[in-house]
Amino acid sequence: HVAEEAPLSVEDIVALAAHPKFVGIGETGLDYHYTAETKAAQQESLHLHIEAARQTGLPLIIHSRDADDDMARILAEEHAAGPYTCVMHCFSSGPDLARAALDLGFYLSMSGIAAFPKSTEVREIFAAAPIDRILVETDSPYLAPPPHRGKRNEPAFTADTARVGAEVFGLDYPDFAARTQSNFDRLFAKAAAWTGAA
Repeated sequence: HVAEEAPLSVEDIVALAAHPKFVGIGETGLDYHYTAETKAAQQESLHLHIEAARQTGLPLIIHSRDADDDMARILAEEHAAGPYTCVMHCFSSGPDLARAALDLGFYLSMSGIAAFPKSTEVREIFAAAPIDRILVETDSPYLAPPPHRGKRNEPAFTADTARVGAEVFGLDYPDFAARTQSNFDRLFAKAAAWTGAA
């Protein structure tokens, strides 16, 4: 947590990213829900991680909670300074941040939140996004989708989230799963190469 740890330098992050199993930069981002008093430190850390993503070519994994305006601004300013790739992890923010991220060529990741019955707005945001920019994730051990809600989330439960995603996009499950796997392989090319070599 940024308030409890000294920030790593860009050089430190880049050095860590040289490990063959290091396939992305982050999770990093802005979370003002409980920690708004650390906004400046969070933003500084985010800038460092973006630069590391830019230098390594690895995708940035972004967490954003109650910080949509600052997040959209920082992502756009940094992208104007030099391109990088990014996934908006466990996306449950508003439509403006979704559009801002998609306009920069970034990805949105669907977690179990999208499967919650009351998450209509989140599903609508995903439905408006291009299918080639969608990923599916667990956010394990949290946010298990129905019918597992309230239990420890597991990677196997992505199938339940993906079934909801298939409905959102009007696709059958195998097609949606194949498309999101292809998206993952494209964004996380280092992971795809590593798993292909195993």
